[in-house]
Amino acid sequence: MELANGTAVQEFILLGFGVTQEKRFLLLVFFSILYMLTLAENITVITLVNLDVHLCQLPMYILLSNFSWLEICYVSTTVPRMLFDLTSSHGIISFQACFFQFYIFFSLGNTEFFFLSAMALDRYLAICHPLRYPQIMTPNSCCALVAACWVLGFLGYIVSVILISKLSFCGPNIIDHFVCDPGPLLSLACPPLGNVPRWYQISVLTLFLGNVFFVMISYGTVILTLMKVSNQGSRQKAFSTISFHLMVVTLFYSSVAGMYLVPGGESQSEVTKAVALFYSAITPFLNPLIYCLRNDQVWEALGRLLKKKERWMRRKVRE
Repeated sequence: MELANGTAVQEFILLGFGVTQEKRFLLLVFFSILYMLTLAENITVITLVNLDVHLCQLPMYILLSNFSWLEICYVSTTVPRMLFDLTSSHGIISFQACFFQFYIFFSLGNTEFFFLSAMALDRYLAICHPLRYPQIMTPNSCCALVAACWVLGFLGYIVSVILISKLSFCGPNIIDHFVCDPGPLLSLACPPLGNVPRWYQISVLTLFLGNVFFVMISYGTVILTLMKVSNQGSRQKAFSTISFHLMVVTLFYSSVAGMYLVPGGESQSEVTKAVALFYSAITPFLNPLIYCLRNDQVWEALGRLLKKKERWMRRKVRE
C-alpha cells in the first residue's frame, strides 16, 4: 500500500462515467428514480409474501421474498454511492471503504448465484418429484436453504478480498469505474502480485461455473420432465413459471459473464462499466417485474391484501 514517495495509499478516486455536467444531472435523475422504483418493487414483494397466509407457506415465495431482500441490499451497495459521486466531481473513496464495498458487493452477487441455484432446485423438486416435494421442502428446510445461500455467498470472497488488500499499492490510485472492482484494483497493485490474480480468477470461475452448471442441469431436467406431461394445461402453466425463472437467470448470468469475457484494455472500460451497471442497477429493477408481472398467485395475494385494507378502513370509519 505504498506510493512512489513512500506514503501509504489512504484513498482511491472513482472516475465514474466521465461525462459532461448536463449528462451527469440526467444520470442522477434517472438512477435516483430507478433506485426508488427498485426499492418499492422489492419491498412490495416482501410485504405481500409475509402478509399473505398462503404465500408465506410456499417455499418458492419464501425464496422469492428473500431474493427481493437480497436485491435491495445488492442495489443499495453501489447505487447510493454512485448517486453521491454524480453530485460531486472528486469521487474520492477511502482505502477501507473501497475494499468494504468490494467485499459486500461481490459477496451479495455471489449470494445471488446461490439463490438462483436454490430456486432452480425448488422448481426441480416441485416438478420432477411432486409427491416428495412437500416432505423435502418444508418451511424449516427452506429457511435452512436460505441461510446456506447467505453464508456461502459471504464466505466466497473473504480470501480474495484479504489477499488483494494486502498487496502493495504504489500509485496511481485512480479507478476507471463507478465501483471498487477487483479488476481495476489489481491493475493498480505493484508487482510482485504473486498468485493473487490467479487465485481470484480461479475462485470466481469456480463459483460462477459451478452455479451455472447446477442451474442448467436442474432446468434441463425440468424441461425434459414437462415434455413428457400429458396434461397440456398443467404443462403450459409450468412452462410459464419456468420461462420467467430462466429469463432472470439469463439476464444475470449473461451480464456477469459479459463482465469477465470483455477483453482488457482502456478501450473496453466503458463497455465494462455499462455491463456492471446493468447487473448492479438494472437487473434488480427488472427481476420483481419478471417474477410477478404475470404471476396469478401474486396478483391474487395483492387483491386479498387490498380487500383486507378496505375492510379495515371501513371498520375505522364506523368506529
